Amino acid sequence: MYGKTQVFSFKDVRLVKILTIIGARPQFIKAAVVSRALRKTGALEIIVHTGQHYDKNMSDVFFDELHIPVPDYNLNIGGGSHGENTGRMIESIEKVLLKEKPEWVLVYGDTDSTLAGALAAKKQLFKVAHVEAGLRSFNMNMPEEQNRILTDRLSDLLFCPTDTAVKNLELEGYSNFKSKLIKSGDVMLDAYLYYSEMAKKPVAEIGNKFALCTIHRAENTKDKFKLNQIFSALGELSLEMKVVLPLHPRTTQLINKQQLHNDFPNLNIVEPVGYLEMIWLLNHCEIVLTDSGGLQKEAYFSNKNCVTLREETEWIELVESGNNILAGANQEKIILAIKTFEKNIAKSRALMFGKGNSSEIIINEILSN
Repeated sequence: MYGKTQVFSFKDVRLVKILTIIGARPQFIKAAVVSRALRKTGALEIIVHTGQHYDKNMSDVFFDELHIPVPDYNLNIGGGSHGENTGRMIESIEKVLLKEKPEWVLVYGDTDSTLAGALAAKKQLFKVAHVEAGLRSFNMNMPEEQNRILTDRLSDLLFCPTDTAVKNLELEGYSNFKSKLIKSGDVMLDAYLYYSEMAKKPVAEIGNKFALCTIHRAENTKDKFKLNQIFSALGELSLEMKVVLPLHPRTTQLINKQQLHNDFPNLNIVEPVGYLEMIWLLNHCEIVLTDSGGLQKEAYFSNKNCVTLREETEWIELVESGNNILAGANQEKIILAIKTFEKNIAKSRALMFGKGNSSEIIINEILSN
C-alpha cells in the first residue's frame, strides 16, 4: 500500500529553537520521527517530558527503542487527577519556557501534557504548533476531546492529518482566526513505515493465529459492566483463535479481582509491549480490537480490520471506508463486527493519511513561519 518514507528535503535550513513537549506513549512515537527529521535541519530542539507516563514500560522503553534523545527536562508530573496534573504541568512548563525562550512550542495529540504546553506557551506569548489538530469525536465527556479543542484554539500552526480534520476546523470558523491550517498527513504513518523494518517479536508466547486487543480508556476499564461485556466477547473469540491482550498491570489487577477471564484459556494477557513489538503484533495478527485511537490507524497501516471498543471515533474516515466498525463495549456488537469482517473482502486502503512525509511538511512550515 505505502512505499518507504521519502528522503527529507527542507526549503529553509536555519538555526531555530523549538521546545517540544511530550508526556505519553503516542507522543513519544510521533515526536521520534519529527525530532529525527528536525535535527537534520540544524535546528535546536529542547525536549520536555512532563512525566505523564512515568513507569518503565510506558515511558523509558519508548525512548530507548525509538532512539529519542534524552529529554532536556523531565518534570516528573504524573499519577494525579486531570486537573492536578494539568495545573502542575503549566506551572513547571512556564518556568522552562521563560528560561529557554524558544521560537516555537511543539505539542502533539490530545493529552493533559498537550493542553498544559499550549496554555503555558500562549500565556507567555510563545507561538504554538499542534501536530494532529482538527480531530473530533464530538464527545465532550472525553478528556481528550476537551484537550484537543482547547489546544487547537490556542495554536498558531494547526497540522491536520486528514481532510476530515481540516474540514472540522473550517466548520468551527478557523478561517476567521489568525491560525494557519495545514494538511500535513499523519506522522504516525511516518513512524510505522520507518520502524516496520525494526519490528521484533515479543518475548511472550504468541502463537500463529491470534487477535490483538488493547483496552486502556477509563470509560471501559472503570466500568465493571462494560469490562464484563468486552471480556465475554473476547472469551467467545478465544474459542476460534488466541487473543493477545497487552495490558497495564493496574488494569490486570482489576480484571483478576473481578475474575473476568478465568474460563478463557486462549486469552493471553501480557505486560505492555514496546512500539517495535506492537508493530510485530499488528503485522502478524488476524484482526485488531481496541479502544485506542492510535491503534485504529496502525491497524489500517498494517492492512488489518479493526473493531473499535467505543461508541465514537476521531478517525471517522476508517469507519466510512469500511476498515473499522464501532462496537462499543457490547458483546453482541463486538462479535457481529468480527463476523462481518470474516464475511467481507478487505476494503481498499486509499492514501487518506498522506504519503509518509508528514514530518517534512511540518518542519518546512515551522521554518517558514
